[in-house]
Amino acid sequence: MPQSLRQALTTGRLDRLAIAVSGLCVAHCFATAMLLGLLASAGGIFESPIFHEVGLGLAILLGAVALGHGAVVHGFMMPAAVGALGLGVMTGALTMDHGLQESVYTLIGVGILALGHDLNHRAGR
Repeated sequence: MPQSLRQALTTGRLDRLAIAVSGLCVAHCFATAMLLGLLASAGGIFESPIFHEVGLGLAILLGAVALGHGAVVHGFMMPAAVGALGLGVMTGALTMDHGLQESVYTLIGVGILALGHDLNHRAGR
């Protein structure tokens, strides 16, 4: 494992980064809804399923790495369990047709995952 990744994991930077990515995901979902309501032509860019799938896939991967590392380092399983629930909801959202229901499940999953990252960060102090 590269030293910079090891340092990011041990200092909690990866959890903070994962929380920021989760926040960006929430902002993306809200911004997409607002832009679609205001400018229908913007929907072609931000409403693209591939844009959402790639971003959500990266968030799931980053979340799993950060939560798994935290569980190994500090030994508390609760943050990983909470985060895993969020990851599961987010993964389930990837199987849905692109639309309101999928966005709602994504936001719920991201919120639960962010809580898991916060618990993970606090446990590592």
